[in-house]
Amino acid sequence: MSLHTPRDIPLFIRSENASSERRITPSWSIAHLKAKLESVTGIPPSSQRLTLRLPGQDDIAIEAQDEESTQVGAWRLQAYADIYVFDTRPVSSRPLTLNPDSVPKYTMPTSTYETLPSTVLAWKKAHKLGRFDPSAPDVGQRKVEEAWREVEERNIKLMARCRLLPESHRRGHVAYIGPVPEIPAAHTKNLPWIGIILDEPQGKNNGSVGGTRYFECEPRKGVFVRPDRVEMGDWGVAGLEDEDGFGEGDMEEI
Repeated sequence: MSLHTPRDIPLFIRSENASSERRITPSWSIAHLKAKLESVTGIPPSSQRLTLRLPGQDDIAIEAQDEESTQVGAWRLQAYADIYVFDTRPVSSRPLTLNPDSVPKYTMPTSTYETLPSTVLAWKKAHKLGRFDPSAPDVGQRKVEEAWREVEERNIKLMARCRLLPESHRRGHVAYIGPVPEIPAAHTKNLPWIGIILDEPQGKNNGSVGGTRYFECEPRKGVFVRPDRVEMGDWGVAGLEDEDGFGEGDMEEI
């Protein structure tokens, strides 16, 4: 059973040293929200100053004289908007944050590592795993073929309407079909990704990944997903059919 109610709203929580997507329940008090955010940002509730950032609007302070009883739902929370958490403590009073780049590190030469007997590399060699598997190229090719077959079976075509699964509130149209080498998970060459321009700013990019442009769209309206995440159909614009823009059980991304 899900611990989240249908009223939970996904928001981006950002601070100087953290960024994370979380679901917020509008019935929470400001004090309860701050207590939740301490584990995300590392900032004590008493030292937090919250600001709601909505597209095209000035920052809105989330504060009240009685934060124990004032609900965060009193503010116009929108899905995938930003809540910025400021640390009001003087810099000198904050925990020391050490820049790891300033710490001297030992880097073992590759030639030395490859000769050691009790390493992950040695274990993979012994069990013929990964790049040491003689059949590895065939496995990778099968994955590519299966993914392209998924594109064909789902009838995924450019400019056609679609929605993302497993939720249904994020809808748009297909703008790109093909490999995206810049995606860290796209290790297999020629593995297809589906680029989608969403109706609402609920995506991750503007049609570019790692400096490579694949299609043009407004910021946060672009998203790349696997073919099995796409359902084609003559879907209407989300928000016009449903009053709140998404239904119960739609929000499954964290």
